[in-house]
Amino acid sequence: MSLNPPSAIKISRHLIPAWRSIPNTSIQNKPLLIYHSAFERDVSASQVSNYLKKVNVVVPQWQYSMYKQSHFHSTTHEVLAVVSGRARLCFGGEDNPERVEPVVEAGDVMIVPAGVAHRLLEDQSGGFTMVGSYPKGKNWDMCYGAGDENEDGIRNTISKLDWFDQDPIYGHDGPAVQKKLAKIKQLPML
Repeated sequence: MSLNPPSAIKISRHLIPAWRSIPNTSIQNKPLLIYHSAFERDVSASQVSNYLKKVNVVVPQWQYSMYKQSHFHSTTHEVLAVVSGRARLCFGGEDNPERVEPVVEAGDVMIVPAGVAHRLLEDQSGGFTMVGSYPKGKNWDMCYGAGDENEDGIRNTISKLDWFDQDPIYGHDGPAVQKKLAKIKQLPML
């Protein structure tokens, strides 16, 4: 399995404002990060899972696509590594004028802060699959921003979460833990 160094990949960084009952990045001000081609495209789910276990920041918990309904997590940040296919996703809520709709493919990794809504818009290849991982000791919940949830409790839970001490993919010097996130390029979405 081949991992491309951070200096050789494109990194998208997105701060997405709150929208209705979806907090997005407004609480912790940590960006949605997309590492384009972090892994080689022929990477397998077991290779990604084994690699993540070695880095020892997140625990791989599932292999699946992405739900077609917008949802977010209040109890943990999420790391999604694409292991097959190509898809168009939506981050921030589909009605949010400041949403992000990237196309991701095998080898890409997304670091999704707690509170950021996400959903599958279109599986462009058939068989779009990711490895979903979470920081050690964290369990994910499902929030939908439907207005019937305890918004104050959700915001409070998100505000108390620690960010990563190490980058889930690159360790100590990875982009998710760089002191100067300004070095990360903002890429236009396709």
